[in-house]
Amino acid sequence: MQSVAASDRLVDEIYQGKENRFKADSRATVPYELMERQVVSGRSPERLSHSIIIFVSSMELKFKVLVIGGAYAGLGAVTNLLDLTHGKRPRFDYSEDPLESEHRIPVEITVVDERDGYMHLIGNPLALADRQYTPKVWQRFTEIPGLRTAPNLSFIQGTVTSLCPTTRTAIITKPTAPGAPIETLTQSYDYCIVATGLRRVWPTVPSALTKATYLAEATAHLERVESASARQHGVVVIGGGAVGIEMAAELKHAHHELPVTLIHSRARLLSAEPLPDKFAESAAELLEKTGVSLKLSARVLETVKISEEPEHWELRLSTGEVMKTAVVITAISGQHPTGIEFLPKEAVDKEGYVQIESNLAIKTLPEGHFCVGDAVKWSGIKRAGAAMWMGCLAARNIHQRMLVERGEKKKEDIKDSELDPIPPMMALAVGNEAVGYSAAEGVTVGEEVRKMMFGDDLGWSICWNYMKLGEKFKA
Repeated sequence: MQSVAASDRLVDEIYQGKENRFKADSRATVPYELMERQVVSGRSPERLSHSIIIFVSSMELKFKVLVIGGAYAGLGAVTNLLDLTHGKRPRFDYSEDPLESEHRIPVEITVVDERDGYMHLIGNPLALADRQYTPKVWQRFTEIPGLRTAPNLSFIQGTVTSLCPTTRTAIITKPTAPGAPIETLTQSYDYCIVATGLRRVWPTVPSALTKATYLAEATAHLERVESASARQHGVVVIGGGAVGIEMAAELKHAHHELPVTLIHSRARLLSAEPLPDKFAESAAELLEKTGVSLKLSARVLETVKISEEPEHWELRLSTGEVMKTAVVITAISGQHPTGIEFLPKEAVDKEGYVQIESNLAIKTLPEGHFCVGDAVKWSGIKRAGAAMWMGCLAARNIHQRMLVERGEKKKEDIKDSELDPIPPMMALAVGNEAVGYSAAEGVTVGEEVRKMMFGDDLGWSICWNYMKLGEKFKA
């Protein structure tokens, strides 16, 4: 049994040694005032010291995690971190390895995204060709079962305009009505995951920031390609990269009577990608099989609208040919890394990509800052699958550091999950078939390839189910 003197020393330690830390630490899960009530409750020394010991052991740090970006990489990080901090196996881990910890860790996760929901960008070419599919690709964060039911997870629609790694704060600008004052807020964090990807232009990605605006944007596009003028004079897609190929193919696949022409300035499709010639040749063959007309080695020098109603364009090509068409779709993706917009300049390379270590930690920034997805400087073609996997790895590495802070693990025992070099690989859906390439399997073509890589909804169900977004979160 503890003496009165020992109990008094414990009270003194709490008031003198712990007071400032508990009051100052925003991560404490129990308010300081509760501790004060426990100490002065008039209990006997024995019961008082026992009460204090129980209280001190229950004082757990609540970690604040800021995730900037709510697409494949960001949600890959969020969903796996939710599992880990609830003592569960991360959903992307199908191994039977022992869990690092089965303890729950108090955590607040805040996701900031310019959009009001998760946009399945892989499916955008189909969404701009098929009205039945269009509403499916955009799901508001507040309506996604796996996110809506998760504890201590919140979403802010806005743009991070600056990040201060030393104070661990982010400045967020929120959208306002035209003419209204700009609304900003400051968000503090203990850990930060940058998952902002690349900034691309319409129609490669939506320019809309809300689902309602996107549906209006997509509907206007569909009305153009479904018009009588389009059926008569056709649609021209400019750009023979992955986006242009899939846009042309999905348009022709959904509207068989629609004349569709794909124009590319180089002699080979996918000329900017480190892929074998056979892959590009197979993509061209599938396009022609679908009914898309190809014009290679032809640069569009001038595009002139010669009629507003009905819409009518004239294109002058480098070959000397003059084309007339009803609709022009530019699928030349001018992509720009986003990290350069708010991160310290030492965190990005000259092109604006975020420089990371193999554990996804951002080079030159203090411990606790990670970057995942298309924004990183890393090998490989930018793909959704790689982005989601990076998110999982970052979540695991943050969880390791939380265990150290909680005293469950020693810092020297941390074994980070590391990202291996990513070799070139790609899959393209073209009509009823698809073409795929990986170093292990080479080039594969056919309906089975499409079914395996994209399912019947251009990968929507595959990504949705992989992240378990349709399943209510069970704490």
